[in-house]
Amino acid sequence: MPAEPRPADAYQFTLDALRDAGLDHDPDFRARLDRHFATLFHEFSGVYGDHPALLPELAQIVGLAARSWQERSAGLKALDAAREADPDWFKSERMLGGVAYVDRYAGTLAGIRDRIPYFEELGLTYLHLMPPFQTPEGPNDGGYAVSSYREIDPKLGTMAELETLAATLRERGISLTLDFVFNHTSNEHEWARRALAGEPEYEAYYRIYPDRALPDRFDRTTREIFPDDHRGSFVQLPDGRWIWSTFYGFQWDLNYANPAVFRAMAGEMLFLANRGVEVLRMDAVAFVWKELGTPCESLPQVHRLLRAFNALCRIAAPAMVFKSEAIVHPDEVVSYVDAAECQISYNPLVMALSWEALATRDARLLQLAFERRQALAPGCTWVNYVRSHDDIGWTFADEEAAELGLNGADHRRFLNAFYTGRFPGSFAKGQPFQANPFTGDCRIAGTTASLAGLGEDEGGERRVVLLHAIALTSAGIPLLYLGDEVGQPNDDSYLTRPAEADDSRWLHRPFRPDALYAARCDAATAAGRIHAALRHLISIRKQTPALGGTASHGFWTGNRHVLGFLRPERGGVLVLANVSDEPQTVSAERFQALPALATDLVSDAAVNLTQDVTLPAHGFLWIALSLNPYSA
Repeated sequence: MPAEPRPADAYQFTLDALRDAGLDHDPDFRARLDRHFATLFHEFSGVYGDHPALLPELAQIVGLAARSWQERSAGLKALDAAREADPDWFKSERMLGGVAYVDRYAGTLAGIRDRIPYFEELGLTYLHLMPPFQTPEGPNDGGYAVSSYREIDPKLGTMAELETLAATLRERGISLTLDFVFNHTSNEHEWARRALAGEPEYEAYYRIYPDRALPDRFDRTTREIFPDDHRGSFVQLPDGRWIWSTFYGFQWDLNYANPAVFRAMAGEMLFLANRGVEVLRMDAVAFVWKELGTPCESLPQVHRLLRAFNALCRIAAPAMVFKSEAIVHPDEVVSYVDAAECQISYNPLVMALSWEALATRDARLLQLAFERRQALAPGCTWVNYVRSHDDIGWTFADEEAAELGLNGADHRRFLNAFYTGRFPGSFAKGQPFQANPFTGDCRIAGTTASLAGLGEDEGGERRVVLLHAIALTSAGIPLLYLGDEVGQPNDDSYLTRPAEADDSRWLHRPFRPDALYAARCDAATAAGRIHAALRHLISIRKQTPALGGTASHGFWTGNRHVLGFLRPERGGVLVLANVSDEPQTVSAERFQALPALATDLVSDAAVNLTQDVTLPAHGFLWIALSLNPYSA
């Protein structure tokens, strides 16, 4: 076996290839290549060091980056420079995200553009549009079965319209976020069609096996993700062969053991960067590397691949950052969050445990999350959300539940029963998603309003606001599912649409609730009261530097019903949140290390911390510990 090339030799090989292709003339590109090539080579060779085409593949990848840089617009290159000068731009207290499906929220990309004034009214600085790409007709996993990364679903618009929208959003201070569905393609993608036709080059893009021998061995250690669709990790092709399909049978996993797959996906990634995408949501990151005898999740090669993609962006599109979507054990989630890997990550633990706390009226598991599991590497931040387009899974650590006398499996069953309305006294109106009769597991579908009991009891409205109050003060970027800010309910009409009827997540992906938006300024309606409350909280957040950055510490209140956490920088803010249906008191002795007099930012009322503090049912306080809470 030949020795792995040295970095200097690999760099020279790459420079020679760039020169031969006439791509070696741009000094800005060369400067970034000089800075980041060593990282790219280290990670790429760490995965593909034994591959005979290591150097040619690496040179082709850098060639893709050079061409991408040549084609990058002047406006995006200016953004690159600005982001490099301010690499912590996404940590600002002024950040606020929104997420929506294009068709459901606005019909088309042109409709999204028409909604920009409302986005500005709300205060958005970050807009995540769910996958707008071409997908199969019929079921498509909510857009996550991509048939082309370079073409928009014609019903939504065109790629040119997306590029124009991105530029307009950028001018208005809103960063466009799109998904990079890089674990799999749809079975209608050109690569998939050519693989099915028997072209060896494209067969090697996927993991295809002639019989069940290897699939059976893999299935012994992998888990079923969508058991309603198929058992195990494989589906059978029309010709009798078996192909790896972690999710739905029309989503075929790519074979990253083949460096040509990395090269192909790098080209798609850089194409999207040049359309003006500023944040790339790295979908299903945990699953991209497969290895026999393992769970095929969160393997070391996954991290190397992410770092290699990241290094390529630092060379050719440095304004773009990655957001990881890793719904795994809490200890694994944080492993993806690194400035050299994914700078931003969803915070699924705080999301799930906020719902857990409402169901149990007990904040202790959530308190442990704030105490132990919020620290991140420098240069990174969380995305804090109440719910997403996806289901809610109970991803808490069983060992922490055990500290509180809870059996993890039993507690998940309770939560599933509670949020599907099957537990006595439940306020929730959710539905199960992918219930597995073999394990008893399921996840939860439902909008924020319906899961929080809006309209079911007097606490529903308060719960909706409380959940958002926690997300808005947690360290990171708060993300609203658009429509939740006016209390949109579940939409059962998905059952009438054959392409959606078998996927209960469409319950919480309703069309834009126009009537509720029309009522958003009417304080006599729940929509108006929720909207006004959230607008008020958003305004306070944007004026409070202590709510920027990533510093956060748990603050034990001594009352199991009251969550406490401290945002300690730039004056400091103490957040207290009562998750119970009754008023709760925090003893004055808990505040002995804090200033005697403080201010609740929400009500602008003085708070005397030498006395007990009482919070109403589902009430919360944002207590500014500085005499001038708005000072930097």
